Amino acid sequence: MVRKILQPFYSLYVAVTFVVSVLIALPFIVLLSIGNNTASRRAIYNVIKLWSKIWLGLIGMPVKVSGYHPPADARYIVVVNHISYLDTLSIFPAVPGYFRPLGKKEIGRIPVLGFIYRQITIMVDRGNAVSRSKSMRLMWRVLKKEGNILIFPEGTFNETGATLKEFYNGAFRLAVTTQTSILPLLLHDTVDRWHYSAWWKLWPGKNRVTFLPPVPVQGMDMKEMEALKQHVFELMGRELERVNGR
Repeated sequence: MVRKILQPFYSLYVAVTFVVSVLIALPFIVLLSIGNNTASRRAIYNVIKLWSKIWLGLIGMPVKVSGYHPPADARYIVVVNHISYLDTLSIFPAVPGYFRPLGKKEIGRIPVLGFIYRQITIMVDRGNAVSRSKSMRLMWRVLKKEGNILIFPEGTFNETGATLKEFYNGAFRLAVTTQTSILPLLLHDTVDRWHYSAWWKLWPGKNRVTFLPPVPVQGMDMKEMEALKQHVFELMGRELERVNGR
């Protein structure tokens, strides 16, 4: 009953602080984007990381990291379960090293937010074979020259009621092709903080995230990709069930 009464006021507070904080950060991102190179993308990444950590703290949704501690200078393909709009912000305080996420091309068309999104995201149109091929080449280049790649292998929100949705192949094909280890990252609470069914379904609380140990792929070939995908799927599913008590 208390939550039902207070939730609209809290949601309004979240919306106002989000807009104000984005407008404060935007001029810095615009100036840094002029460089349009690796150094400028890293600088923008650092602004977003700092902004997301401060904003999540202001709205009472701090990120609490546990599990494996990945070295900041290592290179991984980070795979994350997807359960909320909040996921795309929670990953920045959680991941210690620089990364570029793979994201949907259509989000880049949103005014203001789309501009910020385009600065560090590798965008893909999953329905377009040319776009998928281009994104794969870009991710390869990032892994070799810039930093980590982060992918939501479910592709979109998991609304199935199951622990995880079926994974797409992209992250695992990239891992085998580049011989880069998979680093599973689990989000436990973001769906309770911000439910995907409506923008106003917001409520404060801790956002727990868990790193699992890296899954090595050295020596694997494409014949083993499906087994790799299934192995990571099962690892993540078991840990989600254990931590979430499902």
